[in-house]
Amino acid sequence: MHPILAPIASRQPDDHRSSASPSSPSILVPGENVWRLEQAERAAVLVDASTYYGALRRTLLKAKKSILIAGWDIDSRTALVGDDGETGDSLPAALGPFLAALAERRPDLRIKLLLWDYSVLYALERELLPALSLQWNTPARVELCLDDEVPLGASHHQKIVVVDDAIAFSGGLDLTIRRWDTPAHAPINPHRVDPNDNPYLPFHDVQMMVDGEAAGALADLFRARWARSACEDMPPRERPAPAAADLWPAAVVPDLRSAMVGIARTQAAYEGEPEIREVERSFEDMIGSAERSVYAENQFFTNLNLAFRLAERMKERPDLEVVLLGPHTHHTWLEHRTMLAGRIRFMTLLRQAGVGDRVRLLYPQVGEKRGPQADVMIHAKVMIVDDRLLRVGSANLCNRSMGTDTECDLVVEATDETTRAGIRGVRDRMLAEHLGVTPEQVAIATQGGSLFNALDTLQSRRRRLVLIADGELAEGEGVPQIEAVADPRRPIVPGMLLADFGADENPAGGGMALWLRIALVVAPVLVLGVAWRYTPLSEFMNPEAFTSSMQAGGAFGPLMALGLFMLLGLIAFPVNVLIVATAAAFGLWPGLLYAAVGAMVSAFLTYLVGRRMGPGLLRKIIGPRINKVSRGIAKNGILAVTMVRLMPVAPFTLVNLVAGAIRIPILDYMVGTALGLAPGLLLMTALGDRLLRILTEPSWKDILGFIVVLICWGALSFGMQSLIKRFRRMMDRKRDAAA
Repeated sequence: MHPILAPIASRQPDDHRSSASPSSPSILVPGENVWRLEQAERAAVLVDASTYYGALRRTLLKAKKSILIAGWDIDSRTALVGDDGETGDSLPAALGPFLAALAERRPDLRIKLLLWDYSVLYALERELLPALSLQWNTPARVELCLDDEVPLGASHHQKIVVVDDAIAFSGGLDLTIRRWDTPAHAPINPHRVDPNDNPYLPFHDVQMMVDGEAAGALADLFRARWARSACEDMPPRERPAPAAADLWPAAVVPDLRSAMVGIARTQAAYEGEPEIREVERSFEDMIGSAERSVYAENQFFTNLNLAFRLAERMKERPDLEVVLLGPHTHHTWLEHRTMLAGRIRFMTLLRQAGVGDRVRLLYPQVGEKRGPQADVMIHAKVMIVDDRLLRVGSANLCNRSMGTDTECDLVVEATDETTRAGIRGVRDRMLAEHLGVTPEQVAIATQGGSLFNALDTLQSRRRRLVLIADGELAEGEGVPQIEAVADPRRPIVPGMLLADFGADENPAGGGMALWLRIALVVAPVLVLGVAWRYTPLSEFMNPEAFTSSMQAGGAFGPLMALGLFMLLGLIAFPVNVLIVATAAAFGLWPGLLYAAVGAMVSAFLTYLVGRRMGPGLLRKIIGPRINKVSRGIAKNGILAVTMVRLMPVAPFTLVNLVAGAIRIPILDYMVGTALGLAPGLLLMTALGDRLLRILTEPSWKDILGFIVVLICWGALSFGMQSLIKRFRRMMDRKRDAAA
């Protein structure tokens, strides 16, 4: 067996999904490969952002009760405009001001925004302080919740909008900048610029629009995520009244009518919630049922399990043709060594299986061959199998979309000729866009069932599909440890941090040695120490200078430290950093006393601020995540406050503000705060005292003491969290038994 096929074949599950029969009544099975199967009276595939944003704007203008938006990214500066770059109405073009204007216009309208609380890796790509634009600078009826309820290394990748629980949009398009483009994908478009007026390359993506119970199911999905992330239940979904106004935009012609829509999800196991892999199973079943053609547009092709299934199905069906559209290449260093390397392996597996001649990996290119040209960025997540299965969603054909990130795909299976014709129409329209011809021409060219015939016979001067030539994977281009973090098959857990992530992909070895991985972790610490000792860095961050400045004040030194606790506590500066710095400046026992007083005074001051603000204003500033804190300390009593301090559910300052806002009795609050802070206060003070001596007069004794304190701090944190979780589970069982 070929080397790439061997490790994949050994892991294949032996179940009914591996060879779904085309004669089966349906491959979509609720509870197996889809969550729910619901009817949409109308469904439309909206190709490219100008089409989607235009349709969405017209729908939002009709909203009466609710607008629910969930996204990997939501940017208040996103212009909701159609092909001509104009709004067609009197409201602002940008998303944030537009939603604010809608809320002002309709007092009963409630707008909920659910945004992934993104990794710092994406900070430079995102709007700075989204809460400022989407929470603070909008009416109270517009609420933003930053959703961090995912395991380490995972993201919320769903892109969903639901209007009045009656119309829903789901697919690959976020409401964010640098996504807008028209189906023409002109090399130069004056409207295709970011908020700084910087142009960007043509961008292709797809969203699906549904109504009926299919839209209601997506509303239920949003409610479940909101309840988990914001710790509050939204009002239950209401079925639209028979006489309710039709929200469907008149300009959007449905591609499908009376279609059953399957909703497939990915969700990693997290905090008691089970793992969900409906996306992966439905992909497997779609591939396993293919007869003549598979057409897929996707940003990433790295999942070798799906490549293996595709190869096996192509061996079973010698006439099966596969057309894959993706980006020309991946330009960033990280994507080049992860997603591009994974795509090379994906295609290598197909070639080694002997089916590579029936697979075409292509990218769209626009522009005259002798004039300005541009590659079109493929960001869509679409799969069409024959004329029976249509899929539009958020999931890429990569590892993380199968088991790590939160995903949502919509799948339609044709059970009648009308639906088959609708699916063919969508496929023909998408191919026609990339080839620069009409859908009717594509329909004629594919009458015999061959997509390759359309690719070979249809062409235009300004649009074309070009073969992707990634070449072979050069030595050092793929780094398994980096790939395992960028494209993990499962969330990252603490035990994996030094694991050989690529072991089961390549049993023959080749992974990085354990000593080298440990060295890579230790090296930055050593480099920082050398820089501190031999470069001007120490002049800017010299603890002796900090200590001298504090002690030079004489009796005012402790007051200066107290003032820092009070001032920095108001801006949510980490209290542990202040404790360590105070111990470093004044020594162990004076530092412990001053840090304890400073922390308690800061807690009292911010408690008073929260009490003055009240829960309404505090919710407006912080957002719905305030519920996560208030639910943890809602029960009055010293024990409740102590538990929250020992196992914090939010930063120190936020806990103080919420405690004041919900009016925890001041005595319970202060005593509970003192008890909860005491263990960490002792350890952080010892840490600061040791840290100063290590940086000024290092000795093995101090270094060993520093390590011991760190271990004790970690053990205490882990032990207290485990103890309190066990206590909560015991209380929950008692409450359930009583009920």
